[in-house]
Amino acid sequence: MSVQTDDQVVFEELEELDWTKLLDEYDYARPQRGELREGMIMQVEDNGVLVSIGTKREGVIPSQDLRQMGDEYLSTLRIGDTIQVYVQEPENREGDLILSLTMVQVAKDWETAEQMFSEGGIVRCKVIGFNKGGLLVQFNRIRGFVPASQVAQLHGRTAAEERQQALQKMVNQEIPLKVIEVDRERNRLVLSERSATQEWRKAQKQRLLTELQPGDVLSGRVNQLTNFGAFIDLGGADGLAHISELSWQRVNHPREVLSPGQEVKVVVVEIDRDRERIGLSLRQLQANPWDTIDQRYSLGQLVSGPVTNVTPFGAFVQVEDAVEGLIHASELDVDPQTQPRDVLQPGQQVTAKVISLDRQRQRMGLSLRRVSEGEKGDSAEPVAEVAAEPVAEPVAEVPAEA
Repeated sequence: MSVQTDDQVVFEELEELDWTKLLDEYDYARPQRGELREGMIMQVEDNGVLVSIGTKREGVIPSQDLRQMGDEYLSTLRIGDTIQVYVQEPENREGDLILSLTMVQVAKDWETAEQMFSEGGIVRCKVIGFNKGGLLVQFNRIRGFVPASQVAQLHGRTAAEERQQALQKMVNQEIPLKVIEVDRERNRLVLSERSATQEWRKAQKQRLLTELQPGDVLSGRVNQLTNFGAFIDLGGADGLAHISELSWQRVNHPREVLSPGQEVKVVVVEIDRDRERIGLSLRQLQANPWDTIDQRYSLGQLVSGPVTNVTPFGAFVQVEDAVEGLIHASELDVDPQTQPRDVLQPGQQVTAKVISLDRQRQRMGLSLRRVSEGEKGDSAEPVAEVAAEPVAEPVAEVPAEA
């Protein structure tokens, strides 16, 4: 009968173990570059901090890495504390396991960037520099890049010199950005100001369309001038002030009263939420000279001013800023066949008599033929000799302004 020794028993028990499982557990425990591990502080020294992360040897956080964390953070470190560390070098030339605290923050920043890339979102970053290709920005502890094509104020037609000047002016500014590319292996983080601005403006426009009501008074900046009006930035959305709503006086083009970049006060006159349009007015915040017109003018009064427009039915004369009177064709000359263009030209100074005044409809009727010889004085343009007529004589309905 054979007797089994203790060594044989141990050997047989080991044979029954799952060696694959042991090896997997061993490999899993081995630190790998880039890993985040939980560790316990074993010793705090001037040249570094020793941390146990569950391996045969303790890792060290070098002093230069610790200094980047700041004195306030370092003063909180105590032996026995559990901290999260980043495996920077599993084994250096001296066989040491090098750990990092700053790279923990960097790793978390990369995770944040990846999350923002997949889920969207806008972050504000400081511009720290620029080059020919675009802007350099600080995304927490990561340096990111904004290509020139993704800078909101630049476009494809911007000249190279002008582009560099614009990029330089943006240094030290905080700008809204959206992550459009993340490549941690290549240490590449690309962001877009253009996408962030578009998304932000879209959200702001929806907010304004929801919250604004007719009659609200806002501050805005003139964004663009067109032949038919001015687009005004309300802080995320543009509203349109039609040319007729820019001033009480005649405006031939918005550039006569506004310039791009100008700060203005506007009142909301219309909101079309279905078409996402906001109608604005500058005129309605200005005093309407027609409200007090009858305090300054009366029937029979002589007025002088330049001819602003000549039409087949008469001529308009600027009596004062924002007030024009109409000389109907029948009030130009005694000859009914006389055409307005034969008598008057734009820019010509004339003296005429007020023959009708309608404050509600904002209309003033004028006459040249009723100005007597003695009243003409030094009028710039002679008028036909006419017989005196009563001021109160009924006159034809003054047509609406063309």
